[in-house]
Amino acid sequence: MNPLASAAEITAGAILLGAIFFDLFQSVVLPRPAVNKVQLSRWIGRPMWLSWRWLSQKTSRLERSERRLASYGPLSLFVFFLIWGLGIVLGYSLIDYGLADQFKPALGDFPTSFYISATTLVPLSYGDFVPEQGPARLVIVAESATGIVLAALAITLLFSLYESFRSREEAVIALDALAGAPPAGVYLLEQTVERSLRPQLKETFEEWRKWTAMVLESHLAYPWLFFFRSSHDNEAWINSFAAVMDAAVLVLSTVDDESEGSARLMLTVGNHFVEDTAWVLRLTNQLDPIIDRDEYQVAVDRLRKAGYRIKDSGWEKFSKLRSQYASVVNQLALLLAVPPAEWVGDRSYLPHRQGARARRSKPPAS
Repeated sequence: MNPLASAAEITAGAILLGAIFFDLFQSVVLPRPAVNKVQLSRWIGRPMWLSWRWLSQKTSRLERSERRLASYGPLSLFVFFLIWGLGIVLGYSLIDYGLADQFKPALGDFPTSFYISATTLVPLSYGDFVPEQGPARLVIVAESATGIVLAALAITLLFSLYESFRSREEAVIALDALAGAPPAGVYLLEQTVERSLRPQLKETFEEWRKWTAMVLESHLAYPWLFFFRSSHDNEAWINSFAAVMDAAVLVLSTVDDESEGSARLMLTVGNHFVEDTAWVLRLTNQLDPIIDRDEYQVAVDRLRKAGYRIKDSGWEKFSKLRSQYASVVNQLALLLAVPPAEWVGDRSYLPHRQGARARRSKPPAS
């Protein structure tokens, strides 16, 4: 083989392997979102989800659509590892082909080199091609080790993701008893009074502040988790988060309650989560409370009827505080196609949502 062509193939293979290893390191090994990183998931993850969402919602049966949407998270993980694996095989096959004369028998064409690379990575090498010189032997050993490392990364990541998923969903399921399904902040506050649990509201805010910090850490490090859907009917983790945030804002702006300090901490951590999520998923905070004053007044009437003492001029503070997170939460709910909740998700069916606000409720296209 021409030495120049061999050098070019070896160089191309090394560059491809370097890119794949760098992407694997950032996506799987690095336990935090890297700044300005170029990731495979950023290139194809979102278009792949948008296509899958569109196909899943073509059916008229809600149960079937939900099953399809729920399968995307695990399936996308498999697809990404398949792409990484194929990239590694291709990179090593280019290097092997550049060292074709160092194998016995010599590698006659690129498909044969690809076969050697694939059977070495798995590993399923049958010994029909044997490396006889140092560089070729080193490449074969390196690829065999790469296959073991890739399998270990896949298994480790899978356990990590499902542990994070389990921790996230435990709190979501537990909140159902207070906030309903789909959850709502106003209903949460009503139930704390109806069930004589008003002193427990502070603990709820504390628990969900810790939950938010956990989700912030895990979901930003591994964005696949955003697409792992809640497994029970009418539940969605983003709706539960929004319900607790809404309850916290109502406590801070509208009703008198001893949990105000915990509510403020919950709002602070929640806004941090919203800000970082918007950065990772390329969402835009439009600083809009999303709901109208009429809807707010209905909530005030419900809370007054439940037994809360209502503060004066609560709408201004409520709209200001809710504007810090509501737009991003709503965009995320629409992006993930979760079941709509009282103040979150697709609200275009509401009569007063016709026009500009109804158009804003359409799922993000990109």
